[in-house]
Order: sequence, then C-alpha cells, then structure tokens
Amino acid sequence: MRGRVLRRVAALLACVAAGVLGAAPAPGEASRPPLRVLQLNLCHSGFASCYTSRVIDVAAAVMRAHRPDVVTLNEICAGDVEALGAVLAWVFPGDTIVRAFEPAGDRRTGGPFACVNGEEYGIGLLARIAGPRRATVVDGGLYPDQDTNDPEERAWVCVHARGAYQACTTHLANTVPAVAFAQCRYLFGSAIPALHASAGYEPTVTAGDFNLPDRAQGCVPGDAYVRADDGSVQYVIATADHVLTATTPLDLQQATDHPGLLVSLALCSAAVRAAVARSCT
Repeated sequence: MRGRVLRRVAALLACVAAGVLGAAPAPGEASRPPLRVLQLNLCHSGFASCYTSRVIDVAAAVMRAHRPDVVTLNEICAGDVEALGAVLAWVFPGDTIVRAFEPAGDRRTGGPFACVNGEEYGIGLLARIAGPRRATVVDGGLYPDQDTNDPEERAWVCVHARGAYQACTTHLANTVPAVAFAQCRYLFGSAIPALHASAGYEPTVTAGDFNLPDRAQGCVPGDAYVRADDGSVQYVIATADHVLTATTPLDLQQATDHPGLLVSLALCSAAVRAAVARSCT
C-alpha cells in the first residue's frame, strides 16, 4: 500500500511541476474527440466458477475489432493490464497508452487479494491519449464501506489526463446491495470530485460492474451524469458534458459470465446536440 501512495503523490507533484492544475478548458472544447469506452468483466482470477482460459484472447480480439479509447477491466490479474495494454498500443501505434491497476484488498491477510497464478487480483484501466504525451495522475484505493463478511475488499481506480479526459473503473460488492450502494455514493460523491479538485476538472467517464441492477441511478448525483448499461449490472456513466451516441452489447463467446459493453460518447456542442436531438449541460 505504501508504494502505491508514494506513486500517487509523485504523480500529483509531477503534475503540479508541469503547471497542469490551472483552470480546465470549457467542456465543449471542439478539439477533444469522441470517446469509445469498452467495459469488460473478464472473470480471470482463476478461482471463480466463470473462469475460462480463453478470455484474454477474446478480449484482445474485441479490442482489435472495435478500437476503444478506454478499456475498463474487472476481475483481472495484474499481468492482464500489461497484456491488453500491448494490444491497445498495437491498435493505436504512436499514441500514449496509460495503464492503471488497483488490487482488491484481502481482509484475511491485510494485503492485496491474489489470483490463482499468484498475481495481484483486482481492477484495471487502459486509457488511450492521442497526440502529444500529457501529464497524467493515477489514483485509486479501497472503499471505506465493505462487507465485513466478505474477504474481498472492493476498490476503485482513475486515470486523469490533463486536457483530455478522466476515466475511472470499479467493481462493487456483490454480496450486500446496501454496501455496493454506499461504495457507489463514495465514488461519485467523494473520490471523483476529490480528483477533480486536486488535478483539475476534465470530462469524466466511469465504467464497471456495479452489482446494482436498477439501483445505480440513485447513487449518482442528480442530473450531473448520463449513463448506459448492459440491461443488468454493468454501467458506463459519464459527466453530463457528454451525450451518449451509441450503446452496443458485445458477445464474448462464453469466455466470461458478462457481455462486453461498448459505449460511444461525444462532448456537447451545437452540432452534437442537433445530431442526437438532445440537450446537455
């Protein structure tokens, strides 16, 4: 844990040194392209009944076919972030691919939860940054609210890229809905606003397995966000300076127990509003 804290402090100090904590550009800045966000729950721990040995290859094929800018990964091992990060780098040669991983906690040991292969188990995020390299901040951690009867302690992680966007992922508790709801409230009410306050506001997208069928809307503040879902527990939730332009469930060939969820988002502009016949803030 100490190493991850030092990493985050160093990253934030680097951003301060680079002068990136000033006022953010307007949300509708035309130079920022649309985002394609791919949410994947890969069930790749090795200890869950939904585990298959095919899922990383299937995920890689989906990424090559659909070319997402952001890939959010749940139920993975630490090495999966590097493996799939290499795929995204192949899809977008020359662009920056930011990789982030946050392990789940293990209540029994006080350390990170482990996959069967011995690697740390948790959540990950891949963020493609087009154009010149940008200062980034990676932040994450464990939720203050956990199911004390479950040895797995749930986590969140975000990548903040100055002048581009902020992306986050999480995998909320699946044992007690009230705990998952409290974790969701913390993410949108505390963790994401704190990163905006410290690193500067950027249009933000959060995706993950919320384990909250029909309840996620109540844990997201008012009209501040728009969302898409897979009809079950996976969501892509974006700040309301976005509009949703497409939502596509993806068949993962029974390599895991969840479909993929691909969502396209555009920042608000007069042209975007006219194209989708919607207003946005």
